[in-house]
Amino acid sequence: MAVKQTAGRDALGEFAPKFAELNDDVLFGQVWSREDKLSLRDRSLVTVVALMAQGLVDSSFQYHLTTARQNGITRQEIAEILTHAAFYAGWPKAWAAFRMAKEVWAGEDGGDGKAMHQKEMVFPIGAPNDGFAQYFVGQSYLQPLSTSQVGVYNVTFEPGCRNNWHIHHGDKGGGQILVCVAGRGWYQEWGKQARALHPGDVVNIPTGVKHWHGAASDSWFSHLALEVPGENCSNEWLEAVSETEYEKLG
Repeated sequence: MAVKQTAGRDALGEFAPKFAELNDDVLFGQVWSREDKLSLRDRSLVTVVALMAQGLVDSSFQYHLTTARQNGITRQEIAEILTHAAFYAGWPKAWAAFRMAKEVWAGEDGGDGKAMHQKEMVFPIGAPNDGFAQYFVGQSYLQPLSTSQVGVYNVTFEPGCRNNWHIHHGDKGGGQILVCVAGRGWYQEWGKQARALHPGDVVNIPTGVKHWHGAASDSWFSHLALEVPGENCSNEWLEAVSETEYEKLG
């Protein structure tokens, strides 16, 4: 997913057009967009630590803290990141960074996590997913967005919530597409390593593949579930994901 940036042209487009071009098109348009090499979340982590190490806690640092939160870094994680970096970058720099980080993540700790999660996305969380509760560990929520042409549903998982292993069946099509819209989660296919999910990630799930998906243990998570049209489509629900295997993911 390409990162769109106009800050350079907005601030310096007339005064320093080349600098503005390099900032918007190269740094963000090319370097930040190389998600096949490093995820946006990891780039945010590296950038925050690099700026903190230089003692740069100005508006650019606040921008990158905000971006880090949008890219899935939680309050608990930024606290641990800055604490770890303090031993290498300097204690006073960490104090300054923490003051700004508290503002960016204000309300997330000790507040209404569900309400905070809702603010991060345009789609409603919806009602408790009681109709499928037997196939989930933890509380999930469901909001239908479209039930004609292609079924589209916003599925939200509270921290630690995940669905059971399951398989989508279908003839001549079928399966499911997940479009991640907020928070941080996991997707795993049987016999493969789990894949971390962040806003903007897309997961294509063909028929016949045993899999599960859900939230990280310390983060709310929402994805759009798109039903791929097909013939004789059905879901086969299987066993729950074991606590032992889930806890390994962090």
